Amino acid sequence: MSSATVKWIGGKQFIGVDSTQHSVVLSTPDEGVGMKPSELLLVALASCTAVDVVEILAKKRAVLKTLEISVQAEQDAEPPWTFRKFHLTYRLEGSGLTEKNVAQAIELSETKYCSVAATLRGKAEITTSFEIAQ
Repeated sequence: MSSATVKWIGGKQFIGVDSTQHSVVLSTPDEGVGMKPSELLLVALASCTAVDVVEILAKKRAVLKTLEISVQAEQDAEPPWTFRKFHLTYRLEGSGLTEKNVAQAIELSETKYCSVAATLRGKAEITTSFEIAQ
């Protein structure tokens, strides 16, 4: 079972602590000291797939030098501001990276391994694109 704890530290500031005792500071934009809670969902989606893509490409004997994933999301204009669309852009650099093995790694992550994507799927559209630096 997964677990996490969020502790209020004053104002509109919080500390989120996961089951391995790692923490992240959260706040509203006007507090300006931590991540927006809603955007932490974007970070969770990107980091979940990042772990998968790194592992899958390593199994394909590709050597990553860099991986960066940008996430753009669309939300409803009214409360509760539900996310409806996510687009992830993967930027990769390394050796042994081909269009085919990068596309396969992203697809496997999105459809088989990433728990965050699996949770969001059905509620929001998730699209991807990628760029391999030469």
